[in-house]
Amino acid sequence: MTLASIQSAERRLLLPTYDRHPVLFEKGSGVNLIAADGKRYLDFLSGIGVNALGYNHPAITKTIRSQADKLLHVSNLFFHRYQSDLAKKLTNLSGLDRAFFCNSGTEAWEGALKLARAYAGRTNQNGHKSPWRIIALENSFHGRTFGSLATTGQLKYRKPFAPVLPGVRFVKLNDVEGLKRAYDSTVCAIGLETIQGEGGIHPVSGEFLKTARELTKRSGALLMLDEIQCGLGRTGKMFAYQHYAVTPDIVTVAKPLAAGLPLGATLTTEAVSKAFQPGMHGTTFGGGPLACAVALVFLETLERERLLRHVNGVGKYFHEQLSKLDRKYACISDIRAFGLMVGVELETADLAKAVVKAMLERGIIINRTHETTLRFLPPYIVTRKHIDQVVQALDEVLSSCTVGQRSVAPSRKPRRTQ
Repeated sequence: MTLASIQSAERRLLLPTYDRHPVLFEKGSGVNLIAADGKRYLDFLSGIGVNALGYNHPAITKTIRSQADKLLHVSNLFFHRYQSDLAKKLTNLSGLDRAFFCNSGTEAWEGALKLARAYAGRTNQNGHKSPWRIIALENSFHGRTFGSLATTGQLKYRKPFAPVLPGVRFVKLNDVEGLKRAYDSTVCAIGLETIQGEGGIHPVSGEFLKTARELTKRSGALLMLDEIQCGLGRTGKMFAYQHYAVTPDIVTVAKPLAAGLPLGATLTTEAVSKAFQPGMHGTTFGGGPLACAVALVFLETLERERLLRHVNGVGKYFHEQLSKLDRKYACISDIRAFGLMVGVELETADLAKAVVKAMLERGIIINRTHETTLRFLPPYIVTRKHIDQVVQALDEVLSSCTVGQRSVAPSRKPRRTQ
């Protein structure tokens, strides 16, 4: 089938939920995708943070082939050998105690929301109404299901589906005093992304996260961290909250966990886990033998190939090279880099859209998020050579814009790099 025939079929048959780029991919290798016409693309988006080991990593493909010969699916009414091993691995890495496996990030966050409400009801034994409100952050993104939408602090995602789940209060990212004002005895949880991804690569501040931890501990509410995009090595640590020396009550992960297969996880403490009993929550496909077997190999590969150290090294180099462009081009208003989670803020949405298109024409895949931010989420196996290629292309694209170049960079606050 040709690209044109597939486009025609999709226009007739699929719900119009995506504005796809006109490229038909057939295979991938390492950090590259290969289109049907043979053109190679350097993937600096990695399936929106999913393909952290790139394409056709030998350890992953070997595991898929081996497990496909044994068992793809068995219901969660029975046991298979990989769930407990994966739970042990994740709890050891996170500092938490128990895991629930599902299919996606939004499902993991739904599980966290349900767990927070259930825990509040279980611990409140004095006859008063249980705490039930959730504090979330403006500019956040937690997924597409109703609970996740309700805690997503961007009106464009919530408005078409209103009314959504009630009981959510939004505060501004890193507004410590605003958080204190919003917090009261009706709150059962504070839920936030350690680094906002879809919202433009914005980190929570140490003071804000510490305040959230202190408020929840004092009242018995829960601190829930969404690390679906920023977790599992993306920032140079296994979990982004480990940069802050704060441990949450619940953390959710997904994207790279099963190296391209659907798998999410909700991790929590022993005490909080007791709020769930058999029948209160579940999943048909989540935590199946194939996905869990691959996830174990993914985590083992991170350790064996010392990829966290590599992410820190190449992430620092990437930030340094982008900073040179920052000093050169007036259209760059900010750069935010945390390991291999990088955002380049441009002055206008039209410019950002044009840059993404021009980079794709040059065979480099990135995207824009929050309208004006160029988002870079390359595979962890990326090298300095690949970074040089991307930065050179970005330089060429920006130089063709009519935004002018600055000879001297204005003073700015220092930017944090992991």
